[in-house]
Amino acid sequence: MRLLAPLGVELVEQPVPAGRDAELEGLRAAVPLAADESCQTRTSLDAIIGRYSHINIKLDKAGGLTEALALRHAAATRGLGVMTGCMLCTSLAIAPAFYVAMQGEFADLDGPLLVEDRPHGLRFDGSDVFPPEPGLWG
Repeated sequence: MRLLAPLGVELVEQPVPAGRDAELEGLRAAVPLAADESCQTRTSLDAIIGRYSHINIKLDKAGGLTEALALRHAAATRGLGVMTGCMLCTSLAIAPAFYVAMQGEFADLDGPLLVEDRPHGLRFDGSDVFPPEPGLWG
């Protein structure tokens, strides 16, 4: 990771397989680390403290928008940064994640770019994604 920092890498997602997070205990990483598979809900937050500086919230894994917002708040109270990510999905799944992402530091909401998206999907311009239009909701 010390080779990544000079390249401008700002965050590394879970560099160890789920269940092997203890290997990161006390590591002073040159690039901040985000828990992905190891932190999906509020119940898994305390186990990652001291191992990761951020979490990656995916609405599919957190249990939906309400739980994702609660997870974001719980992470913030523990001093953890937030990335909002996604699975392969259409804009309809990314639209609520967009609102979680506005409250975090990092976002990876490219799911609609990797599948056949719905009509009236989110608009992307390079690395920017724009708020959903009313037509998306039906």
